[in-house]
Amino acid sequence: MASSPAPPPALISVPRITTLIASLLVSLSSGTNYVSFSCWIAYAPQLGAKLGISHTQLNIVALAGNVGVYSSGPIWGRIVDSRGPRILLAGAFLSLLIGYSGIRYLYDRGLPPNTSTLSILGFCVLVASSYLTGSGGNAGLVSAVNSTAKTFPDQARASTTGLVISGFGLSAFFFSSISHLLFAGNTSAFLLVLALGTSFPMIMGFFFVRPIPLPEQEGYEILAHRPRSLSRGAAMAEDTLPNVYGKKLWQSGDFWLLFSILSMLSGTGLMYINNVGSMSQALYAYKNPNYNEVEASGWQATQVSAISLMNFLGRIFIGLVSDLAKNKYDMPRSYSLVLVSFFFFISQVVAANEDRIENLWVASTLLGLAHGSVFSLFPTVCLEWFGMPHFSENWGYLSLSPMAGGNLFSIFFGRNLDKHDVTKTPPMVKVARVAAPQCLLGLECYVDTLYLTAGATFLSMLLSIWAGYRDRRKIAASREKKEFSRRGGVPWEYNEERRDD
Repeated sequence: MASSPAPPPALISVPRITTLIASLLVSLSSGTNYVSFSCWIAYAPQLGAKLGISHTQLNIVALAGNVGVYSSGPIWGRIVDSRGPRILLAGAFLSLLIGYSGIRYLYDRGLPPNTSTLSILGFCVLVASSYLTGSGGNAGLVSAVNSTAKTFPDQARASTTGLVISGFGLSAFFFSSISHLLFAGNTSAFLLVLALGTSFPMIMGFFFVRPIPLPEQEGYEILAHRPRSLSRGAAMAEDTLPNVYGKKLWQSGDFWLLFSILSMLSGTGLMYINNVGSMSQALYAYKNPNYNEVEASGWQATQVSAISLMNFLGRIFIGLVSDLAKNKYDMPRSYSLVLVSFFFFISQVVAANEDRIENLWVASTLLGLAHGSVFSLFPTVCLEWFGMPHFSENWGYLSLSPMAGGNLFSIFFGRNLDKHDVTKTPPMVKVARVAAPQCLLGLECYVDTLYLTAGATFLSMLLSIWAGYRDRRKIAASREKKEFSRRGGVPWEYNEERRDD
């Protein structure tokens, strides 16, 4: 007689805690070229100087890393949903090791004699290496988040996944701090630390990051007798989860609603993060005849630190808030979208009215909190609205949205800055003497872009209110249908004409 399978471990147990800790360590090794970009700052100038590549080419290399993060999401998501996390962790190990080793090899080799610029082939290798670091880091994150979401129940899911994602936000700050403390001035050694320090934790994750089955009452099954997929909040009200993916996902108004909100919010965050150095420099240089490069770099580092640390805290904060709101006050997690949108809006309003470099950290702190919160909250909302079976694939498609908003707002920022470069500075304005062309008009250099992003984030706030209203309405309808079925009716015959928008 065959023995019955062992029951799943308790919710607070060694296997679940092991998965959580291992997932956090993997996440901490996965975000070195994303979010705060402080790792890139730590070696990009030296890389450009030694290889003779321009600022434009450096931006292309940095963009390749970001594209690696975004474009690989749907692919890694589909694999982890169907095959588990081990393939992703193996891919992350190879991608990160090869990517950072390739960058280090090109840096150590330098330029051949009698040449002043990197060859086209060498530049292509550099771009490909940067892409691998982004793709590999995203593979590590996807495996960690997917395993954590499947390991913990709904009551603690936002908090635990938020904790894991927080490691991704802290990754660049962690490794750049190591660079400043232990390898100041030694770019080759720092690149070696990145190659080994980001890849080898994936081996540990290969053995310890895995989803732990939940007790049966968690209700992950999609009831076989249902003739159609349940919506979002509606499914949660009936103690199950939906299963929306593929063509149905792309035809879903809910998907495009979340896509639009995330595109505007994350696009605002990426624009600010990628250009806060220029903002800081413009404010510091305005009417400052004693311009000092070292002091200017210090103000830039202040913004990076503020954004990175608050990014980390924001990912934990929103998980705790959304779990508390759902568990204690029966509020859908989609309600927290309004709070996150409000943080973004306030950060842009503050930045648009701050003309002193000493106070820019306030806007940077708010932006970091908002940006961290948005990438912690949206995966959980995605899971609730579209289901667990294809969660990572769906989140991969949804996370393509920052490419739209981020590129649009960043291009607008660049053009706005170009209109106010140093050659167009009015002669009566007293400015610092600097060698490189740049805008020296302070807040005027970029404030028009902040007006645009403030408008976009305000629109996101309105759309978030609409998303929460839709969620609440569908949950109420689902509970009515559930009550109807308890009285002896057939669930799917109740109000059948009411379908999702």
